[in-house]
Amino acid sequence: MKPIEEMTFEEAFTELEEVVRRLEAGGLSLEESLALYERGQRLAAFCNQELDQAELKVRQLTPNGNLAPLGI
Repeated sequence: MKPIEEMTFEEAFTELEEVVRRLEAGGLSLEESLALYERGQRLAAFCNQELDQAELKVRQLTPNGNLAPLGI
């Protein structure tokens, strides 16, 4: 497994989706479920952090920091 801090947002999000799918499918031992859940929590935190950073960049590039639709 690739370390989360070395992943792109897309890689982390894809793995997070797979973690959710596996947990929802069931059939895992308690130990496996807990390990997957913990990995999923770390992946979700990473994705949220990446999204927050992207939003901050957009706000810095936008007049008055407003996130209004572009009107395209």
